[in-house]
Amino acid sequence: MELARVIGTVVATHKYEGLQGVKLLLVEALDESGVAHGDPFVAADATQAGPGDTVAWIGGREAALALAETYVPVDAAIVQIVDAVYARPLSEVLS
Repeated sequence: MELARVIGTVVATHKYEGLQGVKLLLVEALDESGVAHGDPFVAADATQAGPGDTVAWIGGREAALALAETYVPVDAAIVQIVDAVYARPLSEVLS
């Protein structure tokens, strides 16, 4: 799982049959400091997230399994809404 921030919604007039009723959101990946990096991408929402939310997402084959209708053609799926992130220095984690 990786973190991302929801920055918008995607409207699709035609969807694959198994994606009917699934919200599509535009997200930007976050690094370990919470700073956006890379290009925004579309993720299928399994959690009812909205713009401004920090979310956890998964990609690849697992993304297709995260939705009610499994094996639909998605590359990324939002699986959690993140309430807070607490970071500790790596030296504290390893000790």
